[in-house]
Amino acid sequence: MTHHRFSRLLLTPLVGLGLIAVWELVYRAGLYPPFLLPSPGDVAAKLAAIVANGTLWTHTLTTLQAVLLGLLVGASAALALGYLIARSPTLERLLTPYLVALQAVPIVAIAPLLVIWFGPDLTSKVIICALIVFFPMLVNTIVGVRGVAPELRDLMRSLEASRWQTLRYLEAPAALPVLLAGLKVSATLSVIGAVVGEFVSAKAGLGFLVNSSRGVFDTALMIAAVLALAALALALYGLVALLERWLLSWQRRGRS
Repeated sequence: MTHHRFSRLLLTPLVGLGLIAVWELVYRAGLYPPFLLPSPGDVAAKLAAIVANGTLWTHTLTTLQAVLLGLLVGASAALALGYLIARSPTLERLLTPYLVALQAVPIVAIAPLLVIWFGPDLTSKVIICALIVFFPMLVNTIVGVRGVAPELRDLMRSLEASRWQTLRYLEAPAALPVLLAGLKVSATLSVIGAVVGEFVSAKAGLGFLVNSSRGVFDTALMIAAVLALAALALALYGLVALLERWLLSWQRRGRS
């Protein structure tokens, strides 16, 4: 392990401990009443309680289901449409105004409509996640495919490669770093999409837990649920980072 990597691994938990120390100092200063700002110890106790009684796992699995399905649907649609747009300027001119307009509308504004149209169950949450994931993945797909060197395309044409062969052996490997960068962003955004859907209408999920605890001023439970959401987003990001490390191992071998 290099000195730089060791320092980075050591610094990350130290920053976290520093933030907790500041939080404890603010609590002890009495700037806010305990029901508005509980101590780190109170939040830790609440977190331990909902882990022990299974509440956290139940709500986390509900949110995770919507996140994974929404990420799959949104990323798949973005990959397919992004590739078509990257290869067809005409299609880009036709669809770009509508895609930009869709992205410009805040997801919280259309989430209630989606819940009305598709019901308060899993389907509406998946659609909300897919919509929030779609645009970043779409942009990265277009950039990645268009970033392929023209001389390499000429080489594939000179070899009389089919469209499928060009995609498999040239475009997909060349665009993979950009696509995986977009997937990292999309993985974290999918958690936001699930929470938005659960805020609008849900009977379970971490977003529901945050919303219900807010209504009874159980701030410790609210913070515990937020921490669980952050951990979920970090876990998804870490999984994509591991996937990136595995799929792009050929780049490191090439540099070495």
